[in-house]
Amino acid sequence: MLDLVQRTKPGPFGRRTGEMGSYIGMRDRGRLIAMAGERMRVDGYAEISAVCVDDDYRGKGLAGRLVNVLRKEIERRSETPFLHVFSDNTSAIGLYQRLGFELRRTFHLTRVGHTDPGSAVVL
Repeated sequence: MLDLVQRTKPGPFGRRTGEMGSYIGMRDRGRLIAMAGERMRVDGYAEISAVCVDDDYRGKGLAGRLVNVLRKEIERRSETPFLHVFSDNTSAIGLYQRLGFELRRTFHLTRVGHTDPGSAVVL
């Protein structure tokens, strides 16, 4: 998981993030090429986290398939799925909107150890 995260940089994902929830993935010849998971659950909401696809496999619908699997599971529990995404990641925002997610809010984010402040959106 960490290898794919380091290659794709989906956002904050540390050594132990995978322990915070359930993650699913796709492999090709044993190599993890795509993954997504649930990280945080609060008051009837569940976060879909670390949606990432290896560059060689982008554009094949893998991220959408993973998000839809997680979304259905979250909704089966009568919870509402949500995502965080950096505001400059327009391809991810477009995908999530095509999947039916709507922009809820924009917020400013300060990342420790980074010199540039970022902004993110909640879908």
